[in-house]
Amino acid sequence: MPFIRTETHLYPPDLLANSHDAPTVPTAPETTANPAARAWWAIYTKARQEKSLARDLLTWQIPFYLPLVTRTHVIGGKRRKSQVPLFGGYLFLWGTPEERGRALTTNRISQTLAVPDQRQLQFDLSQVERLITANAPLTVESRLQPGQRVRVKSGALLGVEGTVAERRTQSRLIVEVRFLQQGVSLEVEDYYLEPI
Repeated sequence: MPFIRTETHLYPPDLLANSHDAPTVPTAPETTANPAARAWWAIYTKARQEKSLARDLLTWQIPFYLPLVTRTHVIGGKRRKSQVPLFGGYLFLWGTPEERGRALTTNRISQTLAVPDQRQLQFDLSQVERLITANAPLTVESRLQPGQRVRVKSGALLGVEGTVAERRTQSRLIVEVRFLQQGVSLEVEDYYLEPI
């Protein structure tokens, strides 16, 4: 089964490090930009431009996170794997206003959205990255339903927080990116969860 080349989805690789326990704003990578001027921006791209924008940002060494998951497609009777954006149309930029302006020059961006709660977005994105890294079977959830907040208490996903939602007699843990009002979900047995 052919696999389309692996894309860089996180630059620098430690951008989301040290945010598993509590929300913290990351330190700036090795660039000339003033760390105090950096902020998270949710970038809404034009159709199918997420990975192209990520390549441009990587070339310019502008920090970003593009959550990608592997999907299998059947094309012409052949199974092919590819990496697709988890949140269609969205890329998250960690940069200065000047770096944001440079990204806008690519003509790949439809809209940039200011993030009011920087720490919470950082925490949410780090949890999504942990789920992707653990190869958890994710389902994108839009317009999340309110429910009990829980934390995974054992296993590979230890410490991941989310909301429990009941769906057709199956318990699902929803890990949300509150800013987008979207999230991802996976089935988790109740004994792995503890109330927060």
